[in-house]
Amino acid sequence: MSPLKIAVIGDGKMGRAVVGVAQDAGYSVTAVLGVSTPITSASLAGAQVAIEFTEPSAAVQNIKACIAAHCPVVVGTTGWYEQLDDVTSVVKEHHGSMFWAANFSLGVHVFAQLVQYAGELLARVPSFDAHLIETHHTAKKDAPSGTALMLQRRMSSTWGHNIPITSVRVGAVPGTHELVLDSAYEQITLSHTARDRRVFAEGAVAAARWLVEQQGQGIFTIADMLGGK
Repeated sequence: MSPLKIAVIGDGKMGRAVVGVAQDAGYSVTAVLGVSTPITSASLAGAQVAIEFTEPSAAVQNIKACIAAHCPVVVGTTGWYEQLDDVTSVVKEHHGSMFWAANFSLGVHVFAQLVQYAGELLARVPSFDAHLIETHHTAKKDAPSGTALMLQRRMSSTWGHNIPITSVRVGAVPGTHELVLDSAYEQITLSHTARDRRVFAEGAVAAARWLVEQQGQGIFTIADMLGGK
């Protein structure tokens, strides 16, 4: 069986991490496209799937270019979700295939389920308050992070209250998300810490393989890959 062919869109730290993970897995990286390289069938160089890690201002255009080139795309960039409905319409109109996630760490999605369950329990214990704190490197463009917004939605859906978010941008932190549950005489904290960008790259490459194996059309997320768990 020939190796999976992946094009990487974005030549920054995340793009380089994706290249390393893909090559370690025995996959073929057909192209690494920087911000100035047009995305076309020719520049994708026969890729079966593209993985996009750039910045919010470029993501939507990159997704649409991949769909126009009939190349399924996995999107790791965050901060563009206000345009998700428009992108979804384009993907469906062109019978394309896109996989997006606010965070490609599978551990984060376990953490999200814990946060959601915490909201369910807190609904029965009204003495607690809640706050989300997310910390990332200084180069991260969006704040709050897409992951923090996802955690906020998940907990609010069961707790019935909106949870405030504090964003911290410092140093080279890959990503830390902490939920603080506080009452008058006790405190509970739940946290997830990414120690290396490779965890996001591994999740994105796994999503790329899954997306190609589906041979389907539409919009997919981590929940689809994990069977809705």
